[in-house]
Amino acid sequence: MNRDAAFPTRGAALAEWVRDARARSLELVSDLSDEELLGPRLAIVNPLLWEIGHVAWFQERWVLRHALGAPPIRADADALWDSIAIAHDARWDLALPAREETFAYVRAVRDRVLERLDAGDPNAKLRYFVLLTVFHEDMHTEAFTYTRQTLGYAPPKLGFGGVSPGAGQDAGAGSAALGDARVPGGRFSLGARPEDPFVFDNEKWAHAVEVAPFAIARAAVTQAEYAEFVEVGGYARREWWSDAGWHWREGEAAELPLYWRRAGGAFERRRFDAWVPLECDLPVLHVSWFEAEAYCRFAGRRLPTELEWEVAAAGEPDDDGSRLAPRKRRLPWGDAPPDPTRARLDWSGGGPASVHAYAPGESAFGCRQMLGNVWEWTSSDFGPYPGFVADPYREYSEPWFRGHKVLRGGCWATRGRLLRNTWRNFYEPHRRDVWSGLRTCAR
Repeated sequence: MNRDAAFPTRGAALAEWVRDARARSLELVSDLSDEELLGPRLAIVNPLLWEIGHVAWFQERWVLRHALGAPPIRADADALWDSIAIAHDARWDLALPAREETFAYVRAVRDRVLERLDAGDPNAKLRYFVLLTVFHEDMHTEAFTYTRQTLGYAPPKLGFGGVSPGAGQDAGAGSAALGDARVPGGRFSLGARPEDPFVFDNEKWAHAVEVAPFAIARAAVTQAEYAEFVEVGGYARREWWSDAGWHWREGEAAELPLYWRRAGGAFERRRFDAWVPLECDLPVLHVSWFEAEAYCRFAGRRLPTELEWEVAAAGEPDDDGSRLAPRKRRLPWGDAPPDPTRARLDWSGGGPASVHAYAPGESAFGCRQMLGNVWEWTSSDFGPYPGFVADPYREYSEPWFRGHKVLRGGCWATRGRLLRNTWRNFYEPHRRDVWSGLRTCAR
């Protein structure tokens, strides 16, 4: 399959992505009250009224003003929505336009971009910046979703014809999803290749590395497995925590995973605005890197490096299975785009699926759900690949090369078009508001 087939090249097809991304943004916030759109001042979220304006501003900044040389739509746009210039804590204090005025700006930016795309096929520069802003919006719509979870709002009411809850649960369910996959060692090309039609600067470029044989879990750690750690006093036993992790745990007074509570002799988990019984075969989510590290020590396991994660997702064995082959897959199952039989993405099902589901999406080594369902922490610090050069949007990666850990794989609320095996996410190790879980390796 031509890698370019994963991305639109013609103006009309690219316009559909622009329409789709903006429709999803509006759909995720339009049901909220004015008070909910502003929300409380928290370090881990943005006011949603500001954030949706920022998404449109970013598209205006890079497509209309940078790529096409158009004048600003609003004279005050930079003062309102430039995330680099405006401190996070100050975003609640801005004289933000009211909701309808904000939504009008959001639509106006979209319409001017569509007008240009409908006029003809874009050149390479325009195509790049349109894709950049669509993917930027896709990341923010996932953030809108976990903001709703953080603030205890109702789950989003999405009008698209998505997969119904429970879909995919029977696709290859069973013990095949459990246990370890054995991955041979060899030479591996870590990172994205120049022929990929669009990648972010932190994926550039593929470089040869040696990897030793390893064994990695075929599935993510479940809520039931993590509950065992909690039940044996995992949050009180110092020996399972690093110094930094224990300092974080004490500072947070953490005794349970975020959004868990005891209910009689069992646990419940808050799912948006409702408490539900623990879903034992679903992946544990909303755990920090520190919690993931402590769980691994309890289990006698370890987190994979991001190299091992990418090898397990993208690599293939050679003919006799003793070494890695030079071939590399774009997605765990190959080059075909994601679909509802292979991965839990795009808000399908309204939440994560069982770790037993989606057998058709397995990697060459039998690892399941390496894309979608839940982001997976790795042991690796987020840093540049050799020869790193920042892309035009310099603030995307470079400012975060210290103090962040790498996550891989995407989650149930990630857009499928955003992901590939080389895609790198990154958060500070204390963050647990995002849709993060873990997959372990044998020591």
